[in-house]
Amino acid sequence: MKTPSPQAHEVLNLDCERASQEIQKWIKETVGRRFHKKGIVLGISGGIDSSCVAALCAQALGPKRVQGLLMPEGDSASSEESTHLGCLLAESQDIDVILEDIGPALEACGCYRRRDEAIRGVIPAYGPGWRSKIVLPSVIDSDQYRVFSVIAVSPEGEEVKARLNPKASQGIVAATNYKQRIRKTTEYYHADRLNYLVAGTPNRLEYDQGFFVKGGDGLADIKPIAHLYKTQVYQLAEYLGVPTEICERPPTTDTYSLPQTQEEFYFSLPYDQMDLCLWAKNHDRSAAEVSALIGLSELQVERVFRDIEGKRKVAYHLHHEPVLFKAI
Repeated sequence: MKTPSPQAHEVLNLDCERASQEIQKWIKETVGRRFHKKGIVLGISGGIDSSCVAALCAQALGPKRVQGLLMPEGDSASSEESTHLGCLLAESQDIDVILEDIGPALEACGCYRRRDEAIRGVIPAYGPGWRSKIVLPSVIDSDQYRVFSVIAVSPEGEEVKARLNPKASQGIVAATNYKQRIRKTTEYYHADRLNYLVAGTPNRLEYDQGFFVKGGDGLADIKPIAHLYKTQVYQLAEYLGVPTEICERPPTTDTYSLPQTQEEFYFSLPYDQMDLCLWAKNHDRSAAEVSALIGLSELQVERVFRDIEGKRKVAYHLHHEPVLFKAI
């Protein structure tokens, strides 16, 4: 592998003072003048994106007009860490938080049972006490069609990995998507109660590539950072005073019972390399130019470009508004 150029990230350098002022002005105008609401509700996960949005809203509207929600559930591999970091963020921005345990709701709607049934389609022994996550092979290693596998660990510590067929893969994803949708339902309950808007937290990489659940974390009234690459979100969060512990935390999905990064679940590359590839794709830069920037071969960058286009086709449905038979 080539050594990345020291200038690789210069194209994503953000004028944080200007960006902060512009986004905060937009938040104020959108919440008050456009929608005539009193404030913002958002879920806080202890991740960089929700922390950045919470800080922007608190500094735009005042902390007393921002309601943070911590929504852990028993299956999350990092619920305790997420709750700790969420509280740390709330304290740093002086915003109020409510703890909502969504575990009982997920149990009632069959989230865990349905997921376990799907996993047993490929690992028959899977059951109580087991932990799991799903992963994709690297996008840069091969041109073969990439298929999810499930990694499961038994109560005795034995690790089992099995390739997922479409039925099992779709079943696992459909079941775990309950988590994002229950969280969003809870956000809108509090928004209705307070006469607030709901803020979404996707960055540009997630929004462009469809890394969200329709009707779940993809649902919101405003999305203040969807135009920013994740690299830029980290820069802005640090500028806004988000705690260092959050700024140094690797991006996670916080969805499965085994620890899981966004890289192994969806993007297959570290976010900083994905950001640069997406930027290059958006600016019609060649694979050769990107190769010199991020330390991948030209062929590997071309594979990433094809993967970006493939995910955009999937994201088309996720972005689309409900379709009417006739315009109204």
